[in-house]
Amino acid sequence: MNLGARSSDDPAAPPLRSDAERNRARIVAAARMVFRRDGLNASMSSVAREAGVGIATLFRRFPTKEELVAAVFADRMDAYVDAVGVALDDPDPWRGLAGFIETVCAMQAADYGFADVLTMTFPSAKALEERRDQAYGGVVQLIGRAKAAGRLREDFSTEDLVLMHMVTAGVVNATGDAAPDAWKRVVALMLQSFEAPARGPLPDPPEPRALYKAMLRASQACSASAEPERKD
Repeated sequence: MNLGARSSDDPAAPPLRSDAERNRARIVAAARMVFRRDGLNASMSSVAREAGVGIATLFRRFPTKEELVAAVFADRMDAYVDAVGVALDDPDPWRGLAGFIETVCAMQAADYGFADVLTMTFPSAKALEERRDQAYGGVVQLIGRAKAAGRLREDFSTEDLVLMHMVTAGVVNATGDAAPDAWKRVVALMLQSFEAPARGPLPDPPEPRALYKAMLRASQACSASAEPERKD
């Protein structure tokens, strides 16, 4: 199922000069490497060093860390949306949902930065958040289908998927290359707990507004690691 047009971090931006475009490409490639390795708490200066540019050059191209995050993870968010579409195309509702969860958690495990992206929200990164919203609509359908098929516990909520992303990000960041496959056991445990019939009642999920506040606070803390010094 196609859930919409693929994203662009700034579709209305005018074309750049060739040297400016080269600098931009170097910065995005460097940020992708740094964020994948160190997560979104990596500093802007570490990205500039990896790209071989001055911090002022980086800030001219990306005045805020959110803008850089949006450029780096546009393709990952597209892949996230695609994973929802693949799951919706599966005729088996439970297999579709479980496959989606396994795919997305594997994406988190492969990229510490993307693991963080799924636990945060970036209000000024409009294209990134639009793609997240598109995915959310599909996830609601996945959950509804699995419940209707009697395979997903009735008290499961969309907030549980956000909590799952937070758990996976925490495990991935804690275990790193010391136990790189530990996340797989955690995901298997979570999937078994999601499946119907439920063994017992659950506490109420967090309110959507409270969870959004937590995600926003995490992204603001991440943005605070962008140093204000912009001297070359």
